[in-house]
Amino acid sequence: MKRLIRTIIALFAFLVATFVVEVNKQTTAQKEKVVGILQTMSHPALDQIHRGIIKGLEDEGYREGKNIQIGFPNAQGDQSNLKSMSDRFKQRNAAVTIGIATPAVQSLANESGDTPVIMGAVSDPLGTHLVKSLNHPGGKVTGVQDRQPIPAQLKLLRTILPKAKRIGVVYTSSDDSSASEYREFRKLAEKEGLTVRPYTITSTNDIEQVAQTMAGKVQAVYVPTDNTVASGIATLLKATNEAKIPVFPAADTMVKSGGLATRCVSQFDMGVLTGHMAGQILKGKNPADTPVRKVTSYETMINQKAANELNIHIPDSVIKAAQKKGRIIKLALLHQLSGKVSYGES
Repeated sequence: MKRLIRTIIALFAFLVATFVVEVNKQTTAQKEKVVGILQTMSHPALDQIHRGIIKGLEDEGYREGKNIQIGFPNAQGDQSNLKSMSDRFKQRNAAVTIGIATPAVQSLANESGDTPVIMGAVSDPLGTHLVKSLNHPGGKVTGVQDRQPIPAQLKLLRTILPKAKRIGVVYTSSDDSSASEYREFRKLAEKEGLTVRPYTITSTNDIEQVAQTMAGKVQAVYVPTDNTVASGIATLLKATNEAKIPVFPAADTMVKSGGLATRCVSQFDMGVLTGHMAGQILKGKNPADTPVRKVTSYETMINQKAANELNIHIPDSVIKAAQKKGRIIKLALLHQLSGKVSYGES
């Protein structure tokens, strides 16, 4: 009889302990706000933005498993995935959502109800009608503008290739941000007497044919901040390298992949700023009154290995300008050492 009583007491204690643990779990879950991060597709530039967002949230005091739950689906370039994933954040009552690249932000803005939406690098927030004004967004959307220094990028191209007159631009026709950067580049280039030839794609499957079409018709290629081209950059570079045509991308990650050179805003830094803004919205800021921000410093990146393979001399003026101390210009040289690529900053 005593053994039965002890068994009943032990069972009762176990049930009480289990109940307390479950209550504590539920209480903790209730305290953790849901932060939804929706990425348009996978490629190094967008992945860097994502890493920066996590860092920015942590800077603001928000860490997954401590006081926030992070949902991080990747649509892999599928529009139907973007829609369903955005709707899922609405069903989970997310406290704030973050879109990485324009398509993700547009989907969140359309599908997430009244949940605040933070732009993680959108080139043209006004042209895509995501905000009414950069200083006063006026709705549930604010965040970070991906404002690449296109005049500086064109100047770099002209300094390295002063005799080049025919420039090809590869971009995705359906990508509003990429098309916006193409138009700005073309306007600036034509003012300087250059001929700009656009080559549009609809998917990565088009890149090889477009690259072959350009061969012999252009002396250099400019690539805006374009998710589709970034995903297929290896295919583009294979064809352009065979034709000895240098590629000047807008994003640093595409230079690391084999592009010749760029002057650009750091994707990681844009992510950090995005995370900071998301944290401020979590603390009570109203997105309607929170100005759109952008990273104003940029870096010069030169792929010396690509320059050697294309037999292109990088002028001393570019190197010296890149070596200036301060936050405006940095130098990142990609060296080939013992068969391995290393990245160093001087």
